[in-house]
Amino acid sequence: MYYKLFLSPLNFPVNYTDIIDRIHSLNPVKYGNDRNFIDGSVSYLSPYISRGVISTRQVYEMLIGKNFAEERIEKFIQELAWRDYWQLIWKHHGASINFDFRHPQKQPNRSGIPSSLATASTGIEAIDDEINRLYTEGYMHNHVRMYVASMACNLAHCQWKSPAQWMYYHLLDADWASNALSWQWVCGTFNNRFYYANQENINTYCRTAQQNTFLDVDYSTFDLLQIPNELEAIETLQFTTPLPETDVPTLDAHLPTFIYNFYNLDPTWRSDLSGNRILLLEPSIFEEYPISEKSLQFCIDLAKTNIPDIQIWVGEFKELQAQVNGEIYFKEHPLNSYAGIEDSRDWLSIDRGDFPSFFSFWKKCKKHLKP
Repeated sequence: MYYKLFLSPLNFPVNYTDIIDRIHSLNPVKYGNDRNFIDGSVSYLSPYISRGVISTRQVYEMLIGKNFAEERIEKFIQELAWRDYWQLIWKHHGASINFDFRHPQKQPNRSGIPSSLATASTGIEAIDDEINRLYTEGYMHNHVRMYVASMACNLAHCQWKSPAQWMYYHLLDADWASNALSWQWVCGTFNNRFYYANQENINTYCRTAQQNTFLDVDYSTFDLLQIPNELEAIETLQFTTPLPETDVPTLDAHLPTFIYNFYNLDPTWRSDLSGNRILLLEPSIFEEYPISEKSLQFCIDLAKTNIPDIQIWVGEFKELQAQVNGEIYFKEHPLNSYAGIEDSRDWLSIDRGDFPSFFSFWKKCKKHLKP
């Protein structure tokens, strides 16, 4: 049995009622105006969307149900659409997203992560504060994630995957598609353009007034910069997931089995049916995509709090399948290699093709969202 209860940060309660209340309290109009600021009106819904507790479609329908005009909340809806877009790329291209997706990374002559990023000692106050927040709360503001990725890849010339794994490992909203492809967007392997942010930009959006740092430069000089001394030292980090020891699940042979996992913790999913409900933690998945103890425990707490009688089991699907006599149900996700009855995830758009760009996807999505 799992041996402790993780006390979630105040920002991320695990009770489903509190999560739904968070959607109700969201101001998507204000979000569109100040989301890029460190103290902006961000929703803090990403951990629950990533864990499949709520869906992009559900959030959208709840907001529309509150009579927000779509044109006034379009920026927030776009952010929901970005999550679906990244997932669709993962669905269509699978493990290809683990490598340079469209273009080779330029100047990736180092492997690892700058030590100053790993230890929150870059000297950029806003960056170091957010890295410490990542370690303590499992969260980092989206704008700062871009700053960090730019520093690791475009200034320190590190290949993107290792630092992307570092960030994924610590995030409560760990979503490999969103994380990996966003890093690739920053370092140019997704869109063939570099993203940079200087100290002035960071000061503006992080409410700081720092000067005379290695980022206190004009944008025109970025392509000519040598690796800053503060980013010179690099290290290779090893990530492992501390999976618990669990009992063999007790299965009623007369009932179907519903499989939950790190990406599906929806408490409303087939909740009207009786069945064996199993949170399946496959070691092979976490070996390839490791997560921290905090992230794992957040997942377990969400499951235990909101899904009645759920049993946690560490093992591979085939091991579980061998014990099941009845039907097996699961929810669609790119990492699933299950056999049984697959339920679709609750996509924002009915069009699930392989789109060459976000805005080609958004154009279709927006048309389908029109009443």
